[in-house]
Amino acid sequence: MSTPAVHPTYAAQNMPFRRLGPTGLRVPLFSLGGWLTLGAAVVGDPAKEIIKTAFENGINMFDTAEDYAKGKSELEMGRVIKELNLRRTDLVISTKIFWGPRDGPNDKGLSRKHIIEGAQECLERLQLTYVDVIFAHRCDITVPMEEIVRAFNYVIEKGWAFYWGTSEWTAQQIEEAHHVATRLNLIAPIAEQCQHNMLHRERPEKEYAPLYRKYGLGTTAFSALHYGVLTGKYNDGIPAGSRFETNTDFAGMTDSAEGLEKIRKVREVTKIAEELGTTTTALALAWVAKNPNTSTVILGVSSAAQLLENLKALEVIPKLTPEVMARIEEALGNKPAEESTYGRPLLDKFGRL
Repeated sequence: MSTPAVHPTYAAQNMPFRRLGPTGLRVPLFSLGGWLTLGAAVVGDPAKEIIKTAFENGINMFDTAEDYAKGKSELEMGRVIKELNLRRTDLVISTKIFWGPRDGPNDKGLSRKHIIEGAQECLERLQLTYVDVIFAHRCDITVPMEEIVRAFNYVIEKGWAFYWGTSEWTAQQIEEAHHVATRLNLIAPIAEQCQHNMLHRERPEKEYAPLYRKYGLGTTAFSALHYGVLTGKYNDGIPAGSRFETNTDFAGMTDSAEGLEKIRKVREVTKIAEELGTTTTALALAWVAKNPNTSTVILGVSSAAQLLENLKALEVIPKLTPEVMARIEEALGNKPAEESTYGRPLLDKFGRL
């Protein structure tokens, strides 16, 4: 006997929904990602409990990628969705193409071959017939932009995805994709999955500013806690067993001059969080979510309990008054300079002269 389907009770949830960029697709303000967790550190029943808890608390968007845990993240996510018997129309699933789980010469990048074959393999691992959004995980500068745009349009025309987006592309690369799409009457990218947090602001807040105005671009922000620094757990040193102690990829994140300056800023933010009666984590997440260009903030958690703690950010957003935001800006001291338009030609909404 199959497990009864789990359906959301939207009226009972306090999860806000926003449009994903210029589209009609509604996504939860907080979503769940599989990077570094699902299929790697988290498998089996714990993974199932996280996704079930997320869904029961208003999160219906789940993000993964073909290279997360070499494809195991998609496998784990697909398994759990099937076991929970979640209704597909209640879900928003996104995945990403660029670094395939294999090492062949055509198993990576954004050639038409890899975009199309990679998308098919993503669906196979997820046990789905389509995803809602497929992202280009990076821009492939070795492939003509026309080939990239045409290939993602093919994926959409085949019904394997409804929309496509970019991840960690430069504004210039996104602009070029829009120009190609306009010229060829094809579908342009509708969202950018970028890193955005209190300590990483230049690209999402300054570089992309013209794209928000011209195309209504939305962001699916990741690393809103700056690899855990903005939880405040490194304020007094590196705890035993923490990511910065066990993973060499993060060496120097806290003990360099730059790292120490970041910790100083986080200590100041922690004081503000305490005055608001919340945690540094919840404040940092709420700060990214408050940005009007943020469509959704992707959460990465290793337990259901951690997920519920992160969702306390929803209670903090109304507390972010102009006065509080000004205090945070003073503590951070890193607001990007205003975009300069001096000497630049004016473009229309399609980026044309």
